[in-house]
Amino acid sequence: MSGCARPTTGAPVQAMVSVTVGKCKCDQGWYGDACQYPTNCDLTKKKSNQMCKNSQDIICSNSGTCHCGRCKCDNSDGSGLVYGKFCECDDRECIDDETEEICGGHGKCYCGNCYCKAGWHGDKCEFQCDITPWESKRRCTSPDGKICSNRGTCVCGECTCHDVDPTGDWGDIHGDTCECDERDCRAVYDRYSDDFCSGHGQCNCGRCDCKAGWYGKKCEHPQSCTLSAEESIRKCQGSSDLPCSGRGKCECGKCTCYPPGDRRVYGKTCECDDRRCEDLDGVVCGGHGTCSCGRCVCERGWFGKLCQHPRKCNMTEEQSKNLCESADGILCSGKGSCHCGKCICSAEEWYISGEFCDCDDRDCDKHDGLICTGNGICSCGNCECWDGWNGNACEIWLGSEYP
Repeated sequence: MSGCARPTTGAPVQAMVSVTVGKCKCDQGWYGDACQYPTNCDLTKKKSNQMCKNSQDIICSNSGTCHCGRCKCDNSDGSGLVYGKFCECDDRECIDDETEEICGGHGKCYCGNCYCKAGWHGDKCEFQCDITPWESKRRCTSPDGKICSNRGTCVCGECTCHDVDPTGDWGDIHGDTCECDERDCRAVYDRYSDDFCSGHGQCNCGRCDCKAGWYGKKCEHPQSCTLSAEESIRKCQGSSDLPCSGRGKCECGKCTCYPPGDRRVYGKTCECDDRRCEDLDGVVCGGHGTCSCGRCVCERGWFGKLCQHPRKCNMTEEQSKNLCESADGILCSGKGSCHCGKCICSAEEWYISGEFCDCDDRDCDKHDGLICTGNGICSCGNCECWDGWNGNACEIWLGSEYP
């Protein structure tokens, strides 16, 4: 009896059906594609309809008719796309209007919803991603290793955050990877309250930046300080253009360097940042020097900002120049010199960088007047943030609360 279902209500039924050429031939007293409907029903119409109601008390989900307590789904066209105990599944919802294919031919339909193949998205799987699934996952991964911080869904490398108030233009949950949750700034969460940071600070990506004279996770504690706000900032600024060199928090004339506990950022005004001695792979001074207050002191035989260039070269000048030519055939894009097959960009134009001096670091985003806020490396016009930082200009600290 492969493919034919027996009814389960009432007394056991013997020999209701036989199978011929993949179709059910029903015994007397039964009908339906699977011989599931009795010709004679001993149920009242009210009882029958009650058995056919879905969780919303709708008979057969308005997509079928009720026969003796069982739903007969509306498939008059023979497609079989409407199904389910209460006809609750309608796979016609998955048909693409243009191609007339189920999920555009790029996915499978389950109970009226398309589940797209890798590289496709949309309600009908009609849109194709221009990046690989791996790259999409990488872009959606938050600094804590979670996809969209477990607060959103990833589609083609972009996170759609699950905001608690989807009607708002700016939600409580936001950020490139949904890493910001402004609800963390409220002493007691109330969507309709403006009482951020106890009224004594500014909420920045779910973290309170307290005004002078206040401290605590929600700026709830007053702080006694004999210095005025101006005097405090002046002490924290020192010879720098910004308080704590833009790398820390100023409290009563003293700097707390960011990120808390990272010994690479230090100094009275956080003026030393040894992260600047590291390349994108975290190698300090190219492995050919030591770092002193954010500057590389190179070993003999090496030079460069990160001690990346050997003074002696074991290749001919012609071989070296061939490696320094960019795609347009220009040596180091005309903005640097070639040494041992690598471009050394003009020191006078500090913003020129890249393998062939083809990048302009001025294109990197700034915050508080600092490129990448001093919390990352400008890599060919884009900020590559250090661990714990995020944002276009690496201006958002995602770590634990400040000490």
